[in-house]
Amino acid sequence: MANIHSATFSLASKAFQANQIIPEKFTCDGSDYSPALEWYGTPDKTKSFVLIMDDPDAPIGMWDHWILFNIPSSVTHLDENLQILPHGTKMGNNSWNRGKYGGPCPPDREHRYFFKLYALDCLLNLAQGTTKQEIEAAMEDHILDKAELIGLYDLSKRRK
Repeated sequence: MANIHSATFSLASKAFQANQIIPEKFTCDGSDYSPALEWYGTPDKTKSFVLIMDDPDAPIGMWDHWILFNIPSSVTHLDENLQILPHGTKMGNNSWNRGKYGGPCPPDREHRYFFKLYALDCLLNLAQGTTKQEIEAAMEDHILDKAELIGLYDLSKRRK
């Protein structure tokens, strides 16, 4: 997959700053709410967005926490604790084999959580519950731009 980043397409959250700790309410130790996200600088010709949140630091390798695709190009934000998806948006299955957000829950140490937003020149002809691998393969030649936000969460921050 192409590693495309521009200076204008960006992803942010009011819940946490880039490379900072994700607040507990967005994790398995809290309410497990999805954080509010907003993006700017949508590329021309964008037809849809794909959002993937994953953890490359999981002991068993990459762990997928949240996957949304076919987010309409008119959408510029997702609300905190998202319950109703924007019209036309579909959920992919995460590593728990669930079609919903699963917050940070590291078993061992500080992990990095990558929120990756892809602007695509098409809608993906895929079913609800599709895997991240299938989505990545389908969007391969359709990525106009990519924005990324990294949050951290650490076992030492967890209450016992």
